[in-house]
Amino acid sequence: MDLVMAFAQVVSLSGQWKFRIGDDPHYSAVEWDDSKWKNMYAPTAWEEEGYNGYDGFAWYRKKFDGHELDRSESYILNLGFIDDCDEIYLNGRLIGFSGSMPPNFKTAYNSERKYAIPQEAINFQGVNTIAIRVFDVTQGGGIIDGRIGIYEAERNHLLLNLQGVWSFTKEDQHAATGDWKKINVPGPWEHQGYYKYDGFARYKRTFTLPKDFTNEPLILLLGKIDDFDKTYLNGQVIGSTNDHREYGDSESFSKLRAYPIPEKILKRNAVNTIEVIVEDMGNIGGIYEGPIGITTSNFYRKYFKE
Repeated sequence: MDLVMAFAQVVSLSGQWKFRIGDDPHYSAVEWDDSKWKNMYAPTAWEEEGYNGYDGFAWYRKKFDGHELDRSESYILNLGFIDDCDEIYLNGRLIGFSGSMPPNFKTAYNSERKYAIPQEAINFQGVNTIAIRVFDVTQGGGIIDGRIGIYEAERNHLLLNLQGVWSFTKEDQHAATGDWKKINVPGPWEHQGYYKYDGFARYKRTFTLPKDFTNEPLILLLGKIDDFDKTYLNGQVIGSTNDHREYGDSESFSKLRAYPIPEKILKRNAVNTIEVIVEDMGNIGGIYEGPIGITTSNFYRKYFKE
């Protein structure tokens, strides 16, 4: 069943957006003055709104009131279909992307855009700004179709949802530093610019726990990884999955990664860092399937344990 049919829309984003052709990274900033930008109805191809024949970069911006959202819920930003590729910013923070921008262009025109909204990116007490960077190479461009809006997400029993944009580098487990790129988690790396890559790679993500975060025993869920992994939290190994079998025989790719978090290494009200070393032997690679996040041991046994 389609997500937008299964869950309630909380905020409709259909209608007038601020729009400008061209490209400038500053357009993602909350404080950017877009009052002189053109108005653009979305969803519709920009060729139908006065930009016939235009191919290239453009930006959309729109605001919504955070009072319409509930802190106890999780949300999905559905932007329908965008031609060709996009980067999505909420209050200046990159929360998702589809396809690849030039110079390594890859279209995602036929993929429905559904992005998990990180709780910490939302201003529940006031105005929020969505900024969308789009690149179109030919024919229709922009936000072209869909019931665009913010939707309630399925309750996933995660205390902290870590799905979304992570840092990524193609380096082995001995690398001290990396040329970090952005990658969507979960999702095979072959679909994100690393076609036919087999070997080692590293994922990294930071998060902050509030002081009043539960004191129950916690589990880090990293979904399913193809093929092997070694996972660190704040520099300490907390789990690894590797059956040491060869390609074609190994079953590690099918195992849910669920690693207990030692309480003593967690930082309250401070930045924590997850780092995952992945080895792929063939076919797809990487953290390819969820759930991704932190849950309690009780929730894990009740809802996730295989």
